[in-house]
Amino acid sequence: MNSENGAEFDAISVHNFTEKILEQVVHFHVMKFSGGFFLWVGSAPVLSNLAVSMSSKYDSMPLSTLVLGDPSNTAPNSLAQRLAKKTKKQVFVSYSIPVTDSNHSLLVENRIKKELELHPEHF
Repeated sequence: MNSENGAEFDAISVHNFTEKILEQVVHFHVMKFSGGFFLWVGSAPVLSNLAVSMSSKYDSMPLSTLVLGDPSNTAPNSLAQRLAKKTKKQVFVSYSIPVTDSNHSLLVENRIKKELELHPEHF
């Protein structure tokens, strides 16, 4: 815990990992903060979209919205929603990989879930 002007807050922690998935190198960047985390997934340094999702007392499925990017690309929203449901935290997701193959997206998500299991302290 740190404090500034009398307010207590947790420090931000950063965790990076990389995986070659179907011949494409995919980078993952996690920034954990108090109550949630930001996850960037991409193959090049681009922030093409941003979605946020969080639990709601009114619905079993977390609320989710796209903050930045093309609304026809549902990948960041869907991933943020599933991660918020799994972690019970507020989740920001930027998914900057062209969605050309649903199998590739599934493998990317499975890699994220594997990292969640191996290193839950980073999420």
